[in-house]
Amino acid sequence: MPPPPQEQGAEMINFGNGQPSLSLLPTAALRTATEDCVARGDASLLQYGENQGDAAFRASLAAFLTRRYAWPVPAEQLMVTAGASPALDLVCTRFTKPGDTIFVEEPTYFLALEVFRDHGLTVVGIPIDGEGLRTDALQDALTRHAPALLYTIPSFQNPTGTTMSASRRDALIAISRAHDLLVVADEVYHLLDFDAAPPRPLASYAESARVLSLGSFSKICAPGLRLGWIHSTPELLGTLMRSGVVQSGGGLNPFTSGVVRSLLDLGLADRTLDALRAVYADRSAVLCGALREQLPTATLVEPRGGYFVWVELPNDMRAAELLPRAKAEGVSFHPGGRFLSRDGFASAMRLSFAHYDAPTLVDGVARLARAIAGYGPAA
Repeated sequence: MPPPPQEQGAEMINFGNGQPSLSLLPTAALRTATEDCVARGDASLLQYGENQGDAAFRASLAAFLTRRYAWPVPAEQLMVTAGASPALDLVCTRFTKPGDTIFVEEPTYFLALEVFRDHGLTVVGIPIDGEGLRTDALQDALTRHAPALLYTIPSFQNPTGTTMSASRRDALIAISRAHDLLVVADEVYHLLDFDAAPPRPLASYAESARVLSLGSFSKICAPGLRLGWIHSTPELLGTLMRSGVVQSGGGLNPFTSGVVRSLLDLGLADRTLDALRAVYADRSAVLCGALREQLPTATLVEPRGGYFVWVELPNDMRAAELLPRAKAEGVSFHPGGRFLSRDGFASAMRLSFAHYDAPTLVDGVARLARAIAGYGPAA
């Protein structure tokens, strides 16, 4: 018998919502930054721009990243993008062709898999563990495949929340050099640590290996800006800039770049990021605490940054089968199977804490617990 529908009028709590709540969007800071940008009277921001992106913005972004990474970032190693997803699409356009094989972590970001399908790529999964990408498995896979690139999310990984250790990063870069392997590092969560910073970003290895690091203001400021960057060598960036789309468009988002340049120069980007880190740390602790209390038989990976908690359900429950019952209780999530290029992780689910305040997170876990209590053939 199916469970009764959720109480009429109760709003769905969607733990699949990987975006900040509206209350976290820095409207006041962006208003100030926009006024500052317009007051500069730089009409060139309303014109087509440079293929690499506005030079003044890249200089300000380089200074911000140098400070935040604690690692020197030259402005000439940065290219402006319309966010991480368009950047990934551009990378696939310029560095792959239909039918190519690429490597991804498994599990990995499910919409990146859609981008790869759009390009007709054959995806081969490389397993991860508590230290991130298993470089021994990568070495083994390289004996059987010649991939066009490897896609990895090294810090606070989506969906598992795990972070690649420093030793694994070093090993990955050594493999990249030995095999001339292009590493596409999705580092959009790198700056969202809760206490201690993760190991140095893969962007910092750009001068010693073929690395394209993707960054975005979607996670550290506001998704609607549609502004990000690629960090790499001028040679690799040159391949991207020769794209017809980039050349025809006259660069990407010059006016938004001007506004965010003011946000950076006025110190408002730092304030926004630090406020987000504090809120997400609290929300993560609340969600993990509620999961431990109300789902004591489940196993979870408690994150130290980012957006997500990875949960393994008890007793071989299948998350995809649980989902309709959960929705009937007024809560939703992404089953683990969405994050794989093949079948697997059937008992896992990804929960995001970014979008909801603490009471709503606790309520969502209570609804999830009710759904789990009713799971099974006899329910």
